[in-house]
Amino acid sequence: MRGVVMHAPGDVRVEQREDPRIIHPTDAVIRLSATCVCGSDLWPYRGVETVGGPTPMGHEYVGVVEEVGSEVTSIQPGQFVVGSFFASDNTCEICRAGYQPSCVHRVGMGALGCQAERLRVPLADGTLVATPGTPDDDLIPSLLAASDVLGTGWFGAVAAQAGPGRTVAVVGDGAVGLLAVLAARQLGAERIIAMSRHEPRQKLAAEFGATDIVTERGDEGVARIKELTDGLGAHSVIEAVGTQESMMQAIRSTRPGGHVGFVGVSHDVALEGQELFFSHVHLHGGPAPVRQYLPELIDLIWQRKIDPGKVFDLTLPLDQAAEAYRAMDERRAIKALLRV
Repeated sequence: MRGVVMHAPGDVRVEQREDPRIIHPTDAVIRLSATCVCGSDLWPYRGVETVGGPTPMGHEYVGVVEEVGSEVTSIQPGQFVVGSFFASDNTCEICRAGYQPSCVHRVGMGALGCQAERLRVPLADGTLVATPGTPDDDLIPSLLAASDVLGTGWFGAVAAQAGPGRTVAVVGDGAVGLLAVLAARQLGAERIIAMSRHEPRQKLAAEFGATDIVTERGDEGVARIKELTDGLGAHSVIEAVGTQESMMQAIRSTRPGGHVGFVGVSHDVALEGQELFFSHVHLHGGPAPVRQYLPELIDLIWQRKIDPGKVFDLTLPLDQAAEAYRAMDERRAIKALLRV
């Protein structure tokens, strides 16, 4: 099969890879309908994370089940399914508490290379959620978004306790940040402040429910949030970048007693204890438990109540994956979808 392989920073190729097969009786094999490039894929692409030789890429996926192992009971060949970027049994004590990425049997899907024609999904019963039927073609981008960026933005909003009567600020205008805006609106937030300097992203944030746009960053961004909130700061702030600057901007934009949901993959972030101590800010985040939210998100998409697929502003065939990476790296695209 064809699959995307990163050989070195900036060196992405589509190559022939070994076809997946059932290894464990709890596995499923799916034929992908679509996959995509994630903002987190740009960290190794830019050399921030080490690429240890040729590495299969991708952790977002939707497609049709081709084969299941002998112990799989809830998923059947022919079903269209959505899965999370972590495989989980969904039955262990941690999963039942809603934190499937920390499942005691978890498997990172990125290591299996989801930017490909076919994919082995471990722990299929706990990982995959079938749609009510075969989706219309125009729903596939939104269902793909549910595999990661929508679920991640949703977790950021939940962790920040976005809801009625609350002012929410979103730090980061990538796909996760934009979908955190959508999530905050769905959760009933009264006011949503999107922090963005890029006009196309500002426009999409407004479509998703942002009531205010702040272009400043760092200390200036914090000051602007305070200005918009009577000097207090936002009740809820979602951090969707993962850098030192974005994390401190999020914490300092939050009022005492407020909540920060941090879902940007952390890179060299260090928190100064005394400032955090006196901030009275709640911090909660990490890898999003997408599996927890998939049934609800799939239903919202299926009923056409939300359209998260709008974050895909570039669609290319799998063979053009290198261009998809370049476009996102150069900020010519918010998020690139790869048709398989």
